[in-house]
Amino acid sequence: MKGIILAGGSGTRLYPLTTVTSKQLLPVYDKPMIYYPLSVLMMAGIRDILIISTPHDLPNFERLLGDGTQYGVNFSYKMQPSPDGLAQAFILGQEFIGGEPCALVLGDNIFYGNGLGKTLRRAAAVEHGATVFGYYVDDPERYGVVEFDNNKKAISIVEKPEHPASNYAVTGLYFYDERVTEFAKQVKPSARGELEITDLNKMYLTDGTLNVQTLGRGYAWLDTGTMDSLYEAGEFVRTVQRAQGLPIAVAEEIAFENGWITRDELMEAAVKYGKSPYGKHLKDVADDKIIVKSKDV
Repeated sequence: MKGIILAGGSGTRLYPLTTVTSKQLLPVYDKPMIYYPLSVLMMAGIRDILIISTPHDLPNFERLLGDGTQYGVNFSYKMQPSPDGLAQAFILGQEFIGGEPCALVLGDNIFYGNGLGKTLRRAAAVEHGATVFGYYVDDPERYGVVEFDNNKKAISIVEKPEHPASNYAVTGLYFYDERVTEFAKQVKPSARGELEITDLNKMYLTDGTLNVQTLGRGYAWLDTGTMDSLYEAGEFVRTVQRAQGLPIAVAEEIAFENGWITRDELMEAAVKYGKSPYGKHLKDVADDKIIVKSKDV
């Protein structure tokens, strides 16, 4: 399975913070925002990852992430000339996807929860259809909203409804089978001129192969697209890390636990980050002072 991180968009809701840099490069407590969606794909077992961003911001992502060797993955990069909708990612990434299943995660979304790794790998292992995740929110009118029947089966998805049928929003994480590129090409621009991911999901729903998995208690989903949500995300990460004494979304640690990099390579990364808490944590993992199954948490 391939993976895409969509890190485009102008980030105007975060001006003036994003007047010179992508919002996905802003810090969320102790690491760049893009580390969090990157860790999600890695926890799902995905090693071939495409970063899609604007012509202005893409070089900055390349400088930050490189070719992926240090994380045991392979990065590719693609420019998105204009933000024409989330479903556009599969058209821009057609050559990269190469007819394989593909996951998409939005670059400003953060996921956390016990057992998240297992949930992600189950979604990645589905051979036919699509899997999206529903999350209970207080303001569903801002999102694509799922309607369920009496058997908790999804029967409709409506983008930003005036009268939401439920409080379950579709998060910014999607797993699709090999048909996704062809389906994406069939999506017509919406009234706001975008190729809506909701319309793509509707195709799988109509096809009878859309699985909507709800993320219940014990999971957190944060969309960091506004000033308040960006601040709250940083506070959330700080609170979790201080409470458990361990950082989250540490890409090199996940790579090591997945068997993608060696202990020596992990130690090299620790040395690179020096005396920072991030570097110290990597050294502790390499020295077997910390036993963490990153694939499962």
